[in-house]
Amino acid sequence: MTRVASIPTLRHLRAMTKQAPGSASRKASPGEERYFRRGLGLKKEIQPVIDFEYGSALVSLIRERGYELSVDRLHIRLAKSSGFCYGVDRAVDYAYESRRKFPDRRIFLVGEIIHNPHVNGRLQEMEIEFVYPSEDGEFDFGSITADDVVIIPAFGVTLHDFETLRALNCILIDTTCGSVLNVWKRVEGYARDGFTSIIHGKYWHEETRATSSQVRKYEGGKFLIVRDMAQAEEVCAYIRGEGERAPFMELFTPSMSEGFDPDRDLGRIGVANQTTMLASESLEIAAKLGEAILDRWGPEGVPERFRSFDTICSATQKRQDAVLEMMQDPPDVMVVIGGYNSSNTGQLAHLCSLHTTTYHIEDAGCIDTVRGRISHKQVGSEEILTQNAWLPPGDVRIGITAGASTPNSKLGETVERIIRGAGYDPSDLLRR
Repeated sequence: MTRVASIPTLRHLRAMTKQAPGSASRKASPGEERYFRRGLGLKKEIQPVIDFEYGSALVSLIRERGYELSVDRLHIRLAKSSGFCYGVDRAVDYAYESRRKFPDRRIFLVGEIIHNPHVNGRLQEMEIEFVYPSEDGEFDFGSITADDVVIIPAFGVTLHDFETLRALNCILIDTTCGSVLNVWKRVEGYARDGFTSIIHGKYWHEETRATSSQVRKYEGGKFLIVRDMAQAEEVCAYIRGEGERAPFMELFTPSMSEGFDPDRDLGRIGVANQTTMLASESLEIAAKLGEAILDRWGPEGVPERFRSFDTICSATQKRQDAVLEMMQDPPDVMVVIGGYNSSNTGQLAHLCSLHTTTYHIEDAGCIDTVRGRISHKQVGSEEILTQNAWLPPGDVRIGITAGASTPNSKLGETVERIIRGAGYDPSDLLRR
């Protein structure tokens, strides 16, 4: 119901790129630009395709109606901030522009552009080849040549991987999110001034791996990654002189820089965060670490031993604030839409689960309208569950939000399926 016949499809885009006038040849030409950070100048050309692939007339309608929609017994409320953020929007645009500008070249993507299976699937249909890391997180760029195009995802890449790609002299399309770059600058500054970076994040996540690598720009740069408040408390205890070295090293070995010595490297610390973590928890962790420094060295020692951050991602904050606003009058059921490996989506689901029954689904396909059941990822675990009769009988209030890597098209398809499950045709809403 959100498709318009006159808008070009993905197939049309690929056909169009093969005939692109003035497009780059297979071989690099002298003086050819090799690094793109501010787009490729083709946004207007690819915008109709982006709108067609990822837009939703139904979502636009709900927003126009004050973010609420009532259909018979269903009362649907959409979070005031949800779906694609600016950084994700920009990354997807650059990927489409890359295929438009370089129709005849091999294009590689380092990992996934964002954590959304549908968007990544579209890029694969455009013959963009994904380079996945090994189990230890290392990438093999051995098959990439100077004639190829490589897209750096919104999460960024490690300093080592960036240097490797630059040395190959391939064409680089850098879509690293500006909010991520702000954190990098903070971590780089800590390393320059002799502070250890304490990073609130998941040590295996692409963004956190890239962020922590920034300490390598300065000799002796150190980092330690804490997953949550529980791990942060372990760091606080060690700073106060209450921890034991052996258990500490065992706990943090996968998430510390090479040669890390807690007795030496926790004396001067600076706090940073993975942008998709729970903002309130990041702030609380920073406060706890500051208190530990205060307890150990007193007020006079804090200025020289502790630094905090101002790098909370505004998009992450807005989406979390929007669901917290909804939870002031919680709906009967909350549906959170986004990739199961999406950190920011998982944080939204966690916030909602503290207040009401919450289902984290990947897309509309998780809702079985025939059997009246829903397949969802259990909040706080990796387990996929199936819930029968997931909607209560009678009038029901349903809250809807989506992670920053979820396009409006997937959000709209979910709302459509919920409405159809109640025996109502959502197309009628757009004909009014």
